[in-house]
Amino acid sequence: MPERTRNTKHTKRDDANTAPATSQDAKPASRRSASSTLQRKIIARERRILANAFERLEVDGTAVAATALVVAARRRYVIGEGKSFAYATLLAGDLSAGLSQVTLIDGAIVRPLDILADVRSTDVLIAFSVQRYRRYTIEFARQFREAGGSVVAVTDSTSAPISSVASVNIVVPTENTPQEDSPTALVAAIHVLTALTTASAKGARRRIEKRTKLTRALNIYFDEG
Repeated sequence: MPERTRNTKHTKRDDANTAPATSQDAKPASRRSASSTLQRKIIARERRILANAFERLEVDGTAVAATALVVAARRRYVIGEGKSFAYATLLAGDLSAGLSQVTLIDGAIVRPLDILADVRSTDVLIAFSVQRYRRYTIEFARQFREAGGSVVAVTDSTSAPISSVASVNIVVPTENTPQEDSPTALVAAIHVLTALTTASAKGARRRIEKRTKLTRALNIYFDEG
């Protein structure tokens, strides 16, 4: 019996499945490749900046000197404007875990005028001032120093305007430009200063442990419920 021939119908879908890749198909792959290349450049830059920042902190000893002022102070104030306010908020939050009398000057609840009217020689101000340098922070630091307090400046250049005001300058090389404004090195410096201060302050470890017990008792965090 002769074999029957199956009748097949050729469609446009078959042509689409077998058609060679077009320039439109290559565009997503090209974009992924460009993004991967850019990512490598960004990570390489951040690694270099971070290494330079750590090396400087280790060599110049300013973080250690600043730690001594912060630990010895009776009251600690932290200030920053613009993007620097985020750095100031981070440091104030981290320091307050291990130290008492840490106050973030936010210009609303805690007003600069109220602080300047009651500065004492045992007070310290940690001021963040990076490009572009806010006049408000520099002037406040100047008034604070003239009133008798100590000033720790966290900045990105030895020629920063606040440098002439501060008792100690922590200079963090960031290589930042208006186009590339990375927080990596400054956040790392904040961590170093916080860790040194917590390790050096008497009673800091006990305070942190007590806070941990309180957060559990108050059921503040989801993963501790």
